[in-house]
Amino acid sequence: MPEVVLERASYDYDDLKKRFFRIMDSIGGDRIKNNSRVVIKPNLLAPAPPEKAILTHPLVVRAAVEYVLKKGARPQVSDSNAVGSFAKILKESGIREALKGLDVECSEFRTSEHVDLGKPFRKIEIAKEALNADVLINLPKLKTHTQMLLTLGVKNLFGCIVGMKKPEWHLRTGVDRKMFATLLVQICGALKPGFTVLDGILAMEGQGPGKGGTPRELGVLMGSRDPFSMDTVVCKMLGIRPDSLLTNKVAKELGLANGTVSVKGDMPEIKNFRFPEITPVVFGPKSLHRLMRKHLVQRPVSEADLCKMCGECWEYCPAKAISKDKKKERVRFDYEKCIRCYCCIEVCPHGALSAKETFPGKFIRRVVKKDG
Repeated sequence: MPEVVLERASYDYDDLKKRFFRIMDSIGGDRIKNNSRVVIKPNLLAPAPPEKAILTHPLVVRAAVEYVLKKGARPQVSDSNAVGSFAKILKESGIREALKGLDVECSEFRTSEHVDLGKPFRKIEIAKEALNADVLINLPKLKTHTQMLLTLGVKNLFGCIVGMKKPEWHLRTGVDRKMFATLLVQICGALKPGFTVLDGILAMEGQGPGKGGTPRELGVLMGSRDPFSMDTVVCKMLGIRPDSLLTNKVAKELGLANGTVSVKGDMPEIKNFRFPEITPVVFGPKSLHRLMRKHLVQRPVSEADLCKMCGECWEYCPAKAISKDKKKERVRFDYEKCIRCYCCIEVCPHGALSAKETFPGKFIRRVVKKDG
Protein backbone atom coordinates (compact mmCIF):
# COMPACT_ATOMS: atom_id res chain seq x y z
CA MET A 1 0.00 0.00 0.00
CA PRO A 2 1.44 3.42 -0.95
CA GLU A 3 2.49 5.54 2.02
CA VAL A 4 2.29 9.32 2.45
CA VAL A 5 4.27 10.90 5.29
CA LEU A 6 3.17 14.21 6.81
CA GLU A 7 5.12 16.63 8.97
CA ARG A 8 3.98 19.93 10.46
CA ALA A 9 6.69 22.38 9.46
CA SER A 10 7.77 26.00 9.10
CA TYR A 11 10.51 27.73 7.15
CA ASP A 12 12.83 27.77 10.16
CA TYR A 13 15.64 26.01 8.34
CA ASP A 14 17.09 23.88 11.13
CA ASP A 15 13.66 22.44 11.85
CA LEU A 16 12.68 22.21 8.17
CA LYS A 17 15.86 20.32 7.27
CA LYS A 18 15.29 17.83 10.10
CA ARG A 19 11.72 17.18 9.00
CA PHE A 20 12.62 16.96 5.29
CA PHE A 21 15.35 14.43 6.04
CA ARG A 22 12.95 12.45 8.23
CA ILE A 23 10.38 12.29 5.42
CA MET A 24 12.99 11.16 2.89
CA ASP A 25 14.33 8.48 5.23
CA SER A 26 10.76 7.24 5.82
CA ILE A 27 9.95 6.90 2.12
CA GLY A 28 13.15 5.12 1.08
CA GLY A 29 15.81 7.78 0.67
CA ASP A 30 18.50 5.11 0.90
CA ARG A 31 17.69 4.32 -2.73
CA ILE A 32 19.81 7.36 -3.60
CA LYS A 33 23.25 5.83 -4.17
CA ASN A 34 26.72 7.27 -3.98
CA ASN A 35 27.74 9.20 -7.12
CA SER A 36 24.27 8.82 -8.70
CA ARG A 37 22.86 11.76 -10.65
CA VAL A 38 19.76 13.17 -8.95
CA VAL A 39 17.55 15.72 -10.72
CA ILE A 40 15.53 17.90 -8.34
CA LYS A 41 12.47 19.40 -10.04
CA PRO A 42 10.82 22.24 -8.05
CA ASN A 43 7.99 24.45 -9.26
CA LEU A 44 9.75 27.41 -10.91
CA LEU A 45 6.86 28.89 -12.85
CA ALA A 46 8.05 32.49 -13.07
CA PRO A 47 10.14 35.05 -11.19
CA ALA A 48 8.55 35.60 -7.77
CA PRO A 49 9.67 36.02 -4.14
CA PRO A 50 8.95 33.26 -1.58
CA GLU A 51 6.18 35.18 0.18
CA LYS A 52 3.98 35.05 -2.94
CA ALA A 53 3.70 31.23 -2.60
CA ILE A 54 4.03 30.78 -6.36
CA LEU A 55 7.23 28.72 -6.33
CA THR A 56 8.66 25.91 -4.25
CA HIS A 57 10.29 27.66 -1.29
CA PRO A 58 14.08 28.05 -1.60
CA LEU A 59 14.70 26.40 1.77
CA VAL A 60 12.77 23.29 0.68
CA VAL A 61 15.01 23.17 -2.41
CA ARG A 62 18.08 23.58 -0.20
CA ALA A 63 16.96 20.74 2.07
CA ALA A 64 16.57 18.45 -0.96
CA VAL A 65 20.04 19.37 -2.24
CA GLU A 66 21.62 18.81 1.17
CA TYR A 67 19.92 15.41 1.46
CA VAL A 68 21.27 14.33 -1.93
CA LEU A 69 24.77 15.54 -1.03
CA LYS A 70 24.58 13.63 2.25
CA LYS A 71 24.01 10.48 0.22
CA GLY A 72 27.15 11.19 -1.82
CA ALA A 73 25.11 11.82 -4.97
CA ARG A 74 25.29 14.65 -7.54
CA PRO A 75 22.29 17.03 -7.37
CA GLN A 76 20.94 19.07 -10.28
CA VAL A 77 18.11 21.59 -9.79
CA SER A 78 16.15 22.01 -13.03
CA ASP A 79 12.83 23.09 -14.50
CA SER A 80 11.44 24.55 -17.71
CA ASN A 81 9.87 27.82 -16.62
CA ALA A 82 6.99 29.59 -18.34
CA VAL A 83 8.03 33.23 -17.87
CA GLY A 84 11.35 35.04 -17.47
CA SER A 85 14.87 33.70 -17.63
CA PHE A 86 15.92 30.76 -15.48
CA ALA A 87 18.66 32.89 -13.92
CA LYS A 88 16.15 35.59 -12.97
CA ILE A 89 13.89 33.02 -11.33
CA LEU A 90 16.78 31.61 -9.29
CA LYS A 91 17.63 35.12 -8.11
CA GLU A 92 14.13 36.43 -7.33
CA SER A 93 12.96 33.19 -5.74
CA GLY A 94 15.89 33.20 -3.32
CA ILE A 95 17.08 29.80 -4.55
CA ARG A 96 20.43 31.09 -5.77
CA GLU A 97 21.15 32.57 -2.34
CA ALA A 98 19.83 29.51 -0.52
CA LEU A 99 22.13 27.18 -2.47
CA LYS A 100 25.23 29.32 -2.07
CA GLY A 101 28.23 27.23 -1.04
CA LEU A 102 26.63 23.90 -2.01
CA ASP A 103 28.03 21.65 -4.73
CA VAL A 104 24.96 21.67 -6.97
CA GLU A 105 24.26 22.32 -10.64
CA CYS A 106 21.34 24.60 -11.49
CA SER A 107 20.28 24.47 -15.14
CA GLU A 108 17.18 24.92 -17.24
CA PHE A 109 15.76 21.93 -19.10
CA ARG A 110 16.75 22.49 -22.74
CA THR A 111 16.91 19.17 -24.59
CA SER A 112 14.21 16.55 -25.05
CA GLU A 113 13.77 12.89 -25.95
CA HIS A 114 10.74 11.28 -27.55
CA VAL A 115 8.75 8.98 -25.32
CA ASP A 116 5.81 6.87 -26.46
CA LEU A 117 3.02 7.39 -23.93
CA GLY A 118 0.62 5.11 -25.76
CA LYS A 119 -2.90 6.16 -26.63
CA PRO A 120 -4.11 8.80 -27.23
CA PHE A 121 -0.95 10.96 -27.42
CA ARG A 122 1.72 8.48 -28.57
CA LYS A 123 5.13 10.16 -28.88
CA ILE A 124 5.83 13.23 -26.80
CA GLU A 125 9.03 15.14 -26.08
CA ILE A 126 10.13 15.15 -22.43
CA ALA A 127 13.24 16.71 -20.89
CA LYS A 128 16.20 14.41 -21.44
CA GLU A 129 17.79 15.20 -18.07
CA ALA A 130 14.64 14.23 -16.19
CA LEU A 131 14.16 11.01 -18.14
CA ASN A 132 17.77 9.88 -17.77
CA ALA A 133 18.35 10.83 -14.14
CA ASP A 134 19.24 8.02 -11.76
CA VAL A 135 16.67 9.54 -9.39
CA LEU A 136 14.09 12.25 -9.97
CA ILE A 137 12.97 14.21 -6.88
CA ASN A 138 9.70 16.05 -7.51
CA LEU A 139 9.21 19.19 -5.33
CA PRO A 140 5.75 20.62 -6.06
CA LYS A 141 4.08 23.60 -4.39
CA LEU A 142 0.56 23.24 -3.01
CA LYS A 143 -1.37 25.72 -5.16
CA THR A 144 -4.75 26.21 -6.73
CA HIS A 145 -5.01 26.14 -10.51
CA THR A 146 -7.70 27.90 -12.51
CA GLN A 147 -7.87 25.19 -15.16
CA MET A 148 -7.13 22.02 -13.18
CA LEU A 149 -8.32 22.98 -9.65
CA LEU A 150 -4.98 22.19 -7.97
CA THR A 151 -1.39 21.85 -9.07
CA LEU A 152 0.30 19.22 -6.92
CA GLY A 153 2.68 16.30 -7.48
CA VAL A 154 1.38 15.08 -10.82
CA LYS A 155 0.84 18.51 -12.39
CA ASN A 156 4.31 19.72 -11.32
CA LEU A 157 5.95 17.27 -13.72
CA PHE A 158 4.44 19.10 -16.70
CA GLY A 159 7.45 21.37 -16.19
CA CYS A 160 9.54 18.56 -17.70
CA ILE A 161 8.08 19.53 -21.06
CA VAL A 162 10.62 21.92 -22.50
CA GLY A 163 9.91 25.54 -23.38
CA MET A 164 7.18 26.35 -25.87
CA LYS A 165 6.20 22.69 -26.19
CA LYS A 166 4.02 23.24 -23.11
CA PRO A 167 1.56 25.68 -24.73
CA GLU A 168 1.55 23.46 -27.83
CA TRP A 169 0.19 20.63 -25.71
CA HIS A 170 -2.38 22.93 -24.16
CA LEU A 171 -3.52 23.67 -27.70
CA ARG A 172 -3.64 20.01 -28.71
CA THR A 173 -5.76 19.03 -25.73
CA GLY A 174 -7.96 22.06 -26.34
CA VAL A 175 -10.95 22.71 -24.14
CA ASP A 176 -11.08 19.15 -22.80
CA ARG A 177 -9.80 19.32 -19.22
CA LYS A 178 -9.97 15.56 -18.81
CA MET A 179 -7.83 15.08 -21.91
CA PHE A 180 -5.23 17.43 -20.44
CA ALA A 181 -5.42 15.54 -17.14
CA THR A 182 -4.75 12.33 -19.08
CA LEU A 183 -1.66 13.90 -20.58
CA LEU A 184 -0.41 14.95 -17.14
CA VAL A 185 -0.98 11.48 -15.70
CA GLN A 186 0.82 9.79 -18.59
CA ILE A 187 3.78 12.17 -18.34
CA CYS A 188 4.02 11.35 -14.63
CA GLY A 189 3.85 7.65 -15.44
CA ALA A 190 6.66 7.98 -17.97
CA LEU A 191 8.94 9.93 -15.61
CA LYS A 192 8.32 7.75 -12.55
CA PRO A 193 9.69 10.19 -9.96
CA GLY A 194 11.57 8.43 -7.19
CA PHE A 195 10.32 10.81 -4.51
CA THR A 196 7.76 13.60 -4.28
CA VAL A 197 7.91 16.10 -1.41
CA LEU A 198 5.20 18.75 -1.36
CA ASP A 199 5.78 22.26 -0.04
CA GLY A 200 2.48 23.06 1.65
CA ILE A 201 3.97 25.22 4.39
CA LEU A 202 2.91 28.44 2.69
CA ALA A 203 0.35 27.33 0.12
CA MET A 204 -1.81 29.24 -2.36
CA GLU A 205 -5.59 29.43 -2.51
CA GLY A 206 -8.02 31.36 -4.72
CA GLN A 207 -7.33 32.07 -8.38
CA GLY A 208 -3.89 30.42 -8.64
CA PRO A 209 -1.38 29.33 -9.76
CA GLY A 210 0.16 32.73 -10.56
CA LYS A 211 -0.04 36.16 -8.96
CA GLY A 212 -3.84 36.10 -8.94
CA GLY A 213 -3.75 33.59 -6.08
CA THR A 214 -3.57 34.30 -2.35
CA PRO A 215 -0.90 32.88 -0.02
CA ARG A 216 -2.19 30.86 2.93
CA GLU A 217 -0.13 29.28 5.68
CA LEU A 218 -0.93 25.58 6.10
CA GLY A 219 2.29 24.43 7.76
CA VAL A 220 2.46 21.08 5.97
CA LEU A 221 5.38 19.20 4.45
CA MET A 222 4.34 15.94 2.80
CA GLY A 223 6.32 13.16 1.09
CA SER A 224 5.66 9.96 -0.83
CA ARG A 225 7.19 7.72 -3.45
CA ASP A 226 3.83 7.82 -5.24
CA PRO A 227 2.64 11.26 -6.44
CA PHE A 228 -0.86 9.93 -7.18
CA SER A 229 -1.29 8.89 -3.54
CA MET A 230 0.04 12.22 -2.34
CA ASP A 231 -2.41 14.17 -4.46
CA THR A 232 -5.21 12.00 -3.10
CA VAL A 233 -4.23 12.78 0.49
CA VAL A 234 -4.00 16.53 -0.24
CA CYS A 235 -7.58 16.52 -1.53
CA LYS A 236 -8.79 14.77 1.62
CA MET A 237 -6.86 17.24 3.77
CA LEU A 238 -8.51 20.16 1.98
CA GLY A 239 -11.97 18.65 2.41
CA ILE A 240 -12.81 17.62 -1.16
CA ARG A 241 -13.35 14.27 -2.85
CA PRO A 242 -10.11 12.98 -4.45
CA ASP A 243 -11.96 12.49 -7.75
CA SER A 244 -12.63 16.24 -7.82
CA LEU A 245 -9.05 16.52 -9.05
CA LEU A 246 -9.14 15.21 -12.60
CA THR A 247 -5.62 13.79 -12.49
CA ASN A 248 -6.70 11.60 -9.57
CA LYS A 249 -9.77 10.45 -11.45
CA VAL A 250 -7.82 9.64 -14.60
CA ALA A 251 -5.07 7.84 -12.66
CA LYS A 252 -7.70 5.64 -11.05
CA GLU A 253 -9.33 4.90 -14.43
CA LEU A 254 -5.94 3.96 -15.90
CA GLY A 255 -5.13 1.65 -13.01
CA LEU A 256 -2.28 3.82 -11.70
CA ALA A 257 -4.02 4.53 -8.39
CA ASN A 258 -6.68 2.73 -6.37
CA GLY A 259 -7.36 5.38 -3.74
CA THR A 260 -6.05 3.23 -0.87
CA VAL A 261 -3.28 5.10 0.91
CA SER A 262 -1.48 4.70 4.24
CA VAL A 263 -0.96 8.06 5.97
CA LYS A 264 1.86 8.42 8.49
CA GLY A 265 1.60 11.50 10.69
CA ASP A 266 -1.27 13.68 11.81
CA MET A 267 -3.20 15.09 8.87
CA PRO A 268 -4.50 18.57 9.69
CA GLU A 269 -8.08 19.49 8.92
CA ILE A 270 -7.94 22.50 6.61
CA LYS A 271 -11.20 24.44 6.72
CA ASN A 272 -12.56 27.01 4.28
CA PHE A 273 -9.79 26.57 1.74
CA ARG A 274 -10.68 28.76 -1.24
CA PHE A 275 -10.65 26.92 -4.55
CA PRO A 276 -10.69 28.68 -7.91
CA GLU A 277 -13.99 29.13 -9.65
CA ILE A 278 -14.11 26.51 -12.40
CA THR A 279 -17.12 26.29 -14.69
CA PRO A 280 -17.84 24.00 -17.65
CA VAL A 281 -15.97 24.99 -20.79
CA VAL A 282 -18.95 23.94 -22.89
CA PHE A 283 -22.44 22.73 -22.05
CA GLY A 284 -25.74 22.10 -23.81
CA PRO A 285 -26.26 21.06 -27.48
CA LYS A 286 -23.09 20.51 -29.52
CA SER A 287 -24.40 22.71 -32.32
CA LEU A 288 -24.22 25.70 -29.96
CA HIS A 289 -20.75 25.04 -28.51
CA ARG A 290 -18.99 27.55 -30.75
CA LEU A 291 -21.39 30.32 -29.76
CA MET A 292 -21.13 29.38 -26.11
CA ARG A 293 -17.35 29.35 -26.11
CA LYS A 294 -17.30 32.80 -27.61
CA HIS A 295 -19.97 34.52 -25.52
CA LEU A 296 -21.25 32.44 -22.63
CA VAL A 297 -18.56 30.43 -20.83
CA GLN A 298 -15.93 31.45 -18.29
CA ARG A 299 -13.01 33.23 -19.94
CA PRO A 300 -9.82 35.12 -19.15
CA VAL A 301 -10.20 38.86 -18.64
CA SER A 302 -7.72 41.64 -17.95
CA GLU A 303 -7.88 44.29 -15.24
CA ALA A 304 -6.74 47.51 -16.91
CA ASP A 305 -5.35 49.07 -13.73
CA LEU A 306 -3.01 46.10 -13.17
CA CYS A 307 -2.03 45.32 -16.77
CA LYS A 308 1.37 46.70 -17.82
CA MET A 309 1.03 45.58 -21.47
CA CYS A 310 4.24 43.58 -21.05
CA GLY A 311 3.24 41.07 -23.74
CA GLU A 312 3.90 37.86 -21.78
CA CYS A 313 0.30 36.68 -22.28
CA TRP A 314 0.07 37.10 -26.05
CA GLU A 315 3.57 35.69 -26.60
CA TYR A 316 2.76 32.55 -24.59
CA CYS A 317 -0.85 31.96 -25.70
CA PRO A 318 -0.90 28.58 -27.53
CA ALA A 319 -4.04 29.48 -29.52
CA LYS A 320 -2.79 32.97 -30.49
CA ALA A 321 -6.05 34.32 -29.09
CA ILE A 322 -4.53 37.39 -27.40
CA SER A 323 -3.26 40.53 -29.03
CA LYS A 324 -2.43 44.13 -28.20
CA ASP A 325 -5.13 46.65 -28.98
CA LYS A 326 -2.82 49.51 -29.94
CA LYS A 327 -5.65 51.99 -30.35
CA LYS A 328 -7.04 51.48 -26.85
CA GLU A 329 -3.78 50.39 -25.20
CA ARG A 330 -5.22 47.22 -23.73
CA VAL A 331 -5.14 43.45 -24.11
CA ARG A 332 -7.61 42.06 -26.64
CA PHE A 333 -9.00 38.51 -26.45
CA ASP A 334 -10.42 36.51 -29.33
CA TYR A 335 -12.79 34.31 -27.34
CA GLU A 336 -13.67 32.24 -30.40
CA LYS A 337 -10.05 31.13 -30.67
CA CYS A 338 -9.47 30.94 -26.90
CA ILE A 339 -9.23 27.30 -25.72
CA ARG A 340 -9.59 28.20 -22.00
CA CYS A 341 -6.26 26.68 -21.00
CA TYR A 342 -5.65 29.78 -18.84
CA CYS A 343 -1.94 29.78 -19.61
CA CYS A 344 -2.22 33.57 -19.79
CA ILE A 345 -3.38 33.74 -16.16
CA GLU A 346 -0.58 31.42 -15.14
CA VAL A 347 2.20 33.43 -16.77
CA CYS A 348 1.01 37.01 -16.11
CA PRO A 349 3.75 38.58 -13.98
CA HIS A 350 1.45 41.32 -12.67
CA GLY A 351 -1.61 39.32 -11.57
CA ALA A 352 -3.69 41.30 -14.07
CA LEU A 353 -5.57 38.34 -15.57
CA SER A 354 -8.30 36.23 -14.04
CA ALA A 355 -10.99 33.79 -15.15
CA LYS A 356 -14.54 35.09 -15.01
CA GLU A 357 -17.86 33.71 -16.09
CA THR A 358 -20.03 35.99 -18.18
CA PHE A 359 -23.37 37.07 -16.72
CA PRO A 360 -25.47 35.49 -19.52
CA GLY A 361 -23.39 32.32 -19.30
CA LYS A 362 -23.95 32.04 -15.56
CA PHE A 363 -27.68 32.68 -15.97
CA ILE A 364 -28.16 30.14 -18.77
CA ARG A 365 -26.09 27.44 -17.05
CA ARG A 366 -28.18 27.77 -13.90
CA VAL A 367 -31.41 27.56 -15.90
CA VAL A 368 -30.19 24.47 -17.78
CA LYS A 369 -29.11 22.84 -14.51
CA LYS A 370 -32.43 23.65 -12.85
CA ASP A 371 -34.47 22.32 -15.76
CA GLY A 372 -32.34 19.19 -15.91
